[in-house]
Amino acid sequence: MTDQPIRFTDGAGYEQMMGIWSRAAGQVFLDWLAPAKGLRWADVGCGNGAFTELVVERCAPARIVGIDPSPQQLDYARRRHTAGIADFVPGNAMALPIADHSVDAATMALVIFFVPEPAKGVAEMRRIVRPGGSVSAYAWDLLEGGFPWEPVHAELREIGRPSPMAPSAEASRIENMQRLWVDAGLEAVETRAITVERVFQSFEDFWTTVQLSPTLATVLPTLDVTETARLKDRVRARLRMDGDRVVHTARANAAKGTVPR
Repeated sequence: MTDQPIRFTDGAGYEQMMGIWSRAAGQVFLDWLAPAKGLRWADVGCGNGAFTELVVERCAPARIVGIDPSPQQLDYARRRHTAGIADFVPGNAMALPIADHSVDAATMALVIFFVPEPAKGVAEMRRIVRPGGSVSAYAWDLLEGGFPWEPVHAELREIGRPSPMAPSAEASRIENMQRLWVDAGLEAVETRAITVERVFQSFEDFWTTVQLSPTLATVLPTLDVTETARLKDRVRARLRMDGDRVVHTARANAAKGTVPR
C-alpha cells in the first residue's frame, strides 16, 4: 500500500504498458454497454486518451470530455485526438469540473481503484449525468489476480519486496463495485467480468513492457543483477508460452447503472 498517489506522466509509455490492455478490455466493455450514437460522454481519469479514442471510434459521440490530473497525459491525449469532438481538461474524479446533468454517459476506465474515496467518484459521475443516462466503469480485478502484471507482483511479494498497491484496490472487487453503484442510488445495476488476451513476441518484450509500470519502477531498479535474473526466471515460469511468444490474459470487473428519471 502507498500513501502517495500513483501518477502516470508518460503518455507514450502508458500506451505500451496499459493503453493496449485498456482498449482490449474497453472493446468488450462497450459491447456490453451498447450505447446509442450521438451521446455526450465524460471519460473520468482519461489518462492518455486510449479509452476516449475508443469511444470516438466505436460510439460516434456528439461530444466527449476527458478529465485527468496529469498534464502530461492530457497533452498526449490532445495530440492523438484528430476527430475534433473531444475536450481534455484537468480535474479530480471526486470533484469533476462538469455541470450537473450535462452529459448522457460518464465512465471510468481502469481508474476507480486510484480514487481515494470511490463512493465520491461514483457520486460525482451520477451528478453530471442526466436522468436516464448511464454511469459505468471497468477496473482490473486487483485482489483476485486479474491485473496484467500480477505475475510480477506475485513474485515480488514472495521475496518480500512488494510494489505499491493502488489506494482503493478493494473497489475493484465485483461485489464492491455492485455495492458502490447501488449505494449511489443508481438503477438497473449490473456487473460482469471481462477477460482479455495480449500476445508478446518474446519474454523480453513482456519484461520491457513491465518495466514501464510506475508502480513496478519503484521496486525493480532496487534489485541487484542476481535478484533480477532470479525474478525473471520465476515470472517466466508463471506465464503461458507459445514457442517464444507470451500469451497473457488479464481480467477486469465492470459495473453499469442508470440515473433515476
